Amino acid sequence: MSQSVKSKALFARRKQRVRRVIKQHGRVRLSVFRSGKHIYAQLIDDSKGVTLAAASSLDKDVKGKIKSTSTVEAAKSVGQLIAQKAQKANVKEVVFDRGGYLFHGRVKALADAAREAGLQF
Repeated sequence: MSQSVKSKALFARRKQRVRRVIKQHGRVRLSVFRSGKHIYAQLIDDSKGVTLAAASSLDKDVKGKIKSTSTVEAAKSVGQLIAQKAQKANVKEVVFDRGGYLFHGRVKALADAAREAGLQF
């Protein structure tokens, strides 16, 4: 087994482990995906199977404020935007789904910005 296949398998296992624990809470899930260039966040209601709101570094509101879409600054803007959209959707409490990523850097910046904007984790 090559190194990249092994690391992808480990990432998938960690992602499933995180999701299994989160789904036990039964609340709305704030799911994060990050790529090399962008960061995305979604509010998902697993009981209904519906996405309530979404925000990313590609949104016009975020893209106009930042220089680069792959920075901590972009993640903070996305965190603030998803918190605003959550308030419009009457969501106050969420469970944070880091999606297998380490709680560090851009993922942590997004979570902290969402907390400061009013979301409760």
